[in-house]
Amino acid sequence: MSAVNSTAPADVLSQYQIQEESKAKGSNELGKNAFMELMLAQMKNQDPLKPQENGDFVAQLAQFSSLEEMQNLSGTVDDMAGQFRSSQALQASAMVGKSVLAPTNVGILGSEGEVTGTIEVPASTGGLNLSVMSSAGELVRKIDLGSAQAGVTSFRWDGQDGNGNTLPPGRYQIKAEGSYPSGTEQLNTMMSANVDSVSLGNGGSITLNLAGMGSIPLSEVKQIN
Repeated sequence: MSAVNSTAPADVLSQYQIQEESKAKGSNELGKNAFMELMLAQMKNQDPLKPQENGDFVAQLAQFSSLEEMQNLSGTVDDMAGQFRSSQALQASAMVGKSVLAPTNVGILGSEGEVTGTIEVPASTGGLNLSVMSSAGELVRKIDLGSAQAGVTSFRWDGQDGNGNTLPPGRYQIKAEGSYPSGTEQLNTMMSANVDSVSLGNGGSITLNLAGMGSIPLSEVKQIN
């Protein structure tokens, strides 16, 4: 430990704070010992003709007590954060194998032979249309959903083209459009997708790996089916 040359209470507290801040992960017990050593050194090196006032020592102890409480509170918050991340990870792992609604315009046509999802309709429209395009960008089906009120509208595509032919499984782009007085407006869509696995990031972030769609943060999931 470095020598203590100053007898001012503020300087002792300042040195204690600097030591605490320089530790990446110091324990509370080490902080207490360091503070007491600094106080003893201050008492030994004080001017006998101008001894430290009792009130000054009391003030230092009060500040030390405040710092100790802050350290304890910080440790408690870290523990709670760790428990919350563990609970969140456990809940996310239970989603593996289930279907979720994710904000995307990519629909995965699987063995079940259909694609389902929802459309966010910002305002009532008399003409809501759904266009299905292949991975090459070719239009394979256009579905007239009729009128729709403002809110969320569900849709289902049976996996067939406009001639009633069953299309092969794979990725298809889904484009929703609403007709308004100002013109045609493209609307946001959410698709159902199966959760293959869950990934945990270093910072506690949780990512869902969706079948055929890639990865999305857990926070972006709107619904669990």
